Amino acid sequence: AMLIGVGGIGKQSTTRIAAFVGGLECRMIDIVRGYGLNEFREDIKNFMIQTGVEGKPTVFLFTDSQIVVETMLEDINNLLNSGEIPNLFPQDEMDKICGDMIPVCKALGVPETRDNCISTFITRSRENLHIVLCMSPV
Repeated sequence: AMLIGVGGIGKQSTTRIAAFVGGLECRMIDIVRGYGLNEFREDIKNFMIQTGVEGKPTVFLFTDSQIVVETMLEDINNLLNSGEIPNLFPQDEMDKICGDMIPVCKALGVPETRDNCISTFITRSRENLHIVLCMSPV
């Protein structure tokens, strides 16, 4: 979803209420001093693991004030288009995800090959990670 309105109109509150009504967890990133693209990608990894491996429906609330580097928008665009960010997970982390996805694949009746585990992970991430962009026209 994309919510556009001037500050103080209730974009974040509306998102939180909608997430609560839908039974989803609403999460934001915390911008602190030194927060950059690497920290953003670590947060996205955590969201994807939470939604893909653990299967927890989650709303990722992202506001225009949280855009530190424009590459963040490119990453969100990739998530919205394909459900993944290319080369986000290094090989060792992807191996761990595949290992964690084996019981999930078994439960779904999907053969537990590496490709099926990755595909199921991405599919579950796409189904469970809901991105809400809150922007100001100013």
